Amino acid sequence: MRKFQFLFQVSPVFVLEFLSATLITDAKRIATDLEWEELSETAKQVESALREKINPEKAAFYPRFFKTGKGEYGEGDKFLGVVVPDQRKIARKFKRLPIREIEKLLDSKWHENRLTGLLILVDQFDKAQTESFQKEIYDFYLGKIDRINNWDLVDGSCHKIIGPYLYERSRKPLIRLAKAKHIWKNRIAIVTTNYFIQRNDLGTTIEISEILVDHSHDLIHKAVGWMLRELGKKNEGLMLEFLKEHPHMSRTMLRYAIEKLPKTKRDQILAGKW
Repeated sequence: MRKFQFLFQVSPVFVLEFLSATLITDAKRIATDLEWEELSETAKQVESALREKINPEKAAFYPRFFKTGKGEYGEGDKFLGVVVPDQRKIARKFKRLPIREIEKLLDSKWHENRLTGLLILVDQFDKAQTESFQKEIYDFYLGKIDRINNWDLVDGSCHKIIGPYLYERSRKPLIRLAKAKHIWKNRIAIVTTNYFIQRNDLGTTIEISEILVDHSHDLIHKAVGWMLRELGKKNEGLMLEFLKEHPHMSRTMLRYAIEKLPKTKRDQILAGKW
């Protein structure tokens, strides 16, 4: 109080101006502190929020649905039992989570941690103000592919990060992923092309489909068929030409590709009567 005694010896106007400036400075400091508190959000807080939404029935169902048994594609994956809409809400709440904390989510054994981390990452890429930050996210994503290890993790993220980043760049990184002996890299390669398809850029889908058409895994058959179907919505003739050139593709791939065609045409194709 002693340091403010001089205020009582000057005009009231000066006193009011001094106190006003002090309050504004304090308000700015408090706002800054609150902003830094938001930036200090952690992966542990995200997991705590997820655990509040656990559904025991889903926790029992998801391991079967995502094929986590021995020898299956999701072998060893663990589930809390949180539905995707709740994960999306939590991702929005923690949308400013630092990448170092997103990495902790991706390294988690819990599937929902990884998906929520990817949802946050997709949003940050979409809202990135600089090309350098987009590149940082793209490089980080590629570096964590081993943790993007189930079809829902792939399908909900790759075309929203890799797709826009490579749209006006070389597609060679996708070709390398398509040729890798790694199911999730392969699926990322083909599903990413959905971003290009929606912009009527169809060549990369055909190129990667050529690489993967004889793949041994059902998940890749479905993904290639899905992207050929999307391509067919833009250019049915191009899709049909690809199908004719690959008569020995898996029936799953073929059925996915022609799903939106009229039934009579589907029946003709399945019977080999073009």
